[in-house]
Parts: sequence; structure tokens; C-alpha cells
Amino acid sequence: MSDPTRPPGPKIIAVANQKGGVGKTTTTINLAAALAEQGFRVLLVDLDPQGNASTGLGIEPEDRKHSTYDLLLDDARLKDVILPTAVAGLWISPANSDLSSADMELVSLEKRSFLLHDALRQPDIDAFAFDYVLIDCPPSLSLLTVNAMVAAHSVLVPLQAEFFALEGLSQLMLTIREVRQSANRLLRIEGVILTMYDVRNNLSQQVEADARATLGEIVFRTMIPRNVRVSEAPSYALPVLQYDTASRGSEAYRALANELIARHLVADKKG
Repeated sequence: MSDPTRPPGPKIIAVANQKGGVGKTTTTINLAAALAEQGFRVLLVDLDPQGNASTGLGIEPEDRKHSTYDLLLDDARLKDVILPTAVAGLWISPANSDLSSADMELVSLEKRSFLLHDALRQPDIDAFAFDYVLIDCPPSLSLLTVNAMVAAHSVLVPLQAEFFALEGLSQLMLTIREVRQSANRLLRIEGVILTMYDVRNNLSQQVEADARATLGEIVFRTMIPRNVRVSEAPSYALPVLQYDTASRGSEAYRALANELIARHLVADKKG
């Protein structure tokens, strides 16, 4: 039974797509920054062994003394792993190359799918008073991604506006269904966000039409445009909202954050 004196926990969202190059990490970083800009307290959990979210938020490799690997496999305390970023209101659990071997190490563990779930529900998370936790998943349907889905309340799916965009989505949806049946029955689809959208390109418009016809209302109205500022920002270790606050990319991620918040307000009223 839950303790009624404890504050409600954060909304935990896994950002996942097994296809690489769809804007998954870019979306995680910039959505987190957009939520923080609105005054929410946000934790980004870097679960990708490449550690691009950590690098994109300016966390140097030598500063990653503890990482998400330690949360999963060494029973580390959250307060010993989480680092502040240059974005006010945004913290990160960084990743390093140790995560590369995590899948193999997880296989032999009895509660292998619940390690991140338990790590994000340590009592000391209350001290941070996070409103949102965004998990940047690896580009694969691995045990790390399953851990993210078991830990999360919902899954946000970035979908690149390109040919074959919907190919492979069925496998991701099947994995979500399997996680619901076996470990997290309340897991839901947060939504699908179209990325790298080019309004001048007929293909982008066709992909949008197909996605909305196939997936319906789970596709966000907001779309992330193909934008040079979004592409440049990671090389300066900044979210695009700080790199060029007035860019089309920044405005799109603000709009996505607003749409996400509005969806949650509606869901909370129904709940």
C-alpha cells in the first residue's frame, strides 16, 4: 500500500524507437529542456550506451564517475548518480560505455526487467521533486529498452518523416503489448511525434497523412521540422532552445511540450 504522506511521483516517459537516426535523443534533450523552461523539474535518464544525451547536455566523460549502469547493476543511490546540467531545472543520469555490456549482464538476473523501475522509485527521488522523468532508450528492442518500458508510465515514439517510416513500428508496438501483458499493465502510448519534417517535401506530407490515417489521435499535432539549428546544437553541448531560442526547432519543441502538458491535464482530470 502506498504511503499517503509521500508526494505523487513524476510522470515517467520512455522515448523509444528501435530505428536509429529518427531524432530520438534530440527529442529527449529538447523536450526535457522545453519542460524545464516552463518551470518543471525534469530528470533525463540516459539509457543509451552511446551516451549522446549526456554529451549533448555538456556532461564530459571524466565527469561521469557514476552512471545509469550503476543505478541498474550496482544498486547506486540516485543522489550519487544524478548531475545538474547547464539548463535550470534539468538533471541527468549520465551514460558511459559501461552500459554496452549491461544487456549481457542483465540476462542472468532474476528481476532483470525491473531494475530501472526499482531505481526510479527509491525513496530519495522525493527529495528532488521531479515532475517528469524522460528516458532516452537505445536504438534497439533490448533488455535496456524493456527496462525503460517497465519503469515508465508511457512511451513517446519519434518517427522520422521518411519513406518506410511506419515500417518497424509494428515491432515496437508488439514489444509494448508484451510489456503490458507481462510486467507493466498500465503502460500506454504517450504519442508519436513526427521529426525532420520538411513542409516543402511531398514525401513528408505523405508520411504525415499515412501516420495520421494509420495511428489516429496518438500522433501529436506538433511536428518537428528539419532545421539546421537543431542539427548544430549538440556540437555546442546545448539544447536548441538555448543555442538559438528563436529558431523554428526551438518553437516546435516548446509546442510539443505544451501539447504534452495539455494531454496530461486532460488525463489527470479524467483520472
